[in-house]
Amino acid sequence: MLTHIKNLILDMDGVLWRGETPMPGLVDFFATMRHLQMGFALATNNATKTAVQYVEKLARFGVDVPAANIVTSAEATAAYLRQEYEAETAVYVVGESGLHNAIAAQGFHIISGAEVRDGAVPTLVVAGFTRYATYDELAMGALAVHKGSRFVGTNPDPSFPSELGPLPGAGAIIAFIQTATGVTPTLVGKPGPIMFQQAMQRLGGTPANTAMVGDRLTTDIAGGQAAGLATILVLSGISSRDDVANGDIKPDYIFADITELTEKLKRGGSHS
Repeated sequence: MLTHIKNLILDMDGVLWRGETPMPGLVDFFATMRHLQMGFALATNNATKTAVQYVEKLARFGVDVPAANIVTSAEATAAYLRQEYEAETAVYVVGESGLHNAIAAQGFHIISGAEVRDGAVPTLVVAGFTRYATYDELAMGALAVHKGSRFVGTNPDPSFPSELGPLPGAGAIIAFIQTATGVTPTLVGKPGPIMFQQAMQRLGGTPANTAMVGDRLTTDIAGGQAAGLATILVLSGISSRDDVANGDIKPDYIFADITELTEKLKRGGSHS
């Protein structure tokens, strides 16, 4: 039964949209959560955008969500690192504006590839998804790690769902540096516990009354289970029923998409 679920942590890519295309039933899904007085937090491994940029994207799709309800792996990574390092710590960033902005907002000093080439060794190399990385940008990250910089990744997703199908994700970018250096990065995003903890903190929820809704077994579902949450897989993104049948990760509930989940929430029904 879903009646004990009072809060939802929602993945975005593959759950709420694919690329720039909203999933059918998106507006009704949020209206239903609000009608049922359910708490919700949007938690994405995508590190390319800030929370405000996601607010704007959701607004284009007809949904009003406050920035405080959105946890990105970029902001989770920056907040996590700020707990361990002082402001002005030197960081080399491989990623798009969302990651750069999140790192800068925590007071870190971002150094350029040219500075690394000239001999600078940052304390941290932080890598996330980017559509614009050049060989030189990745190579300077690897060079810094070779020289002793701590290697941190926003999330391990090897791919992400798009209108075209699965495309290479942050894990593929991180793997370039990892393969070149032999150094395994610290990973902040799902399936690690940090993003789930931050989302539950914002919701004021507990594992007993919170469920994770995602499209990927290895991050959303595995991470939700490790955090003690109920887990809901939607089949509109990466993972399929065959993946569930043939793998070791078993979600508590499976729905075709958020439209089917919405109908179950309205009825308070069960599904397996």
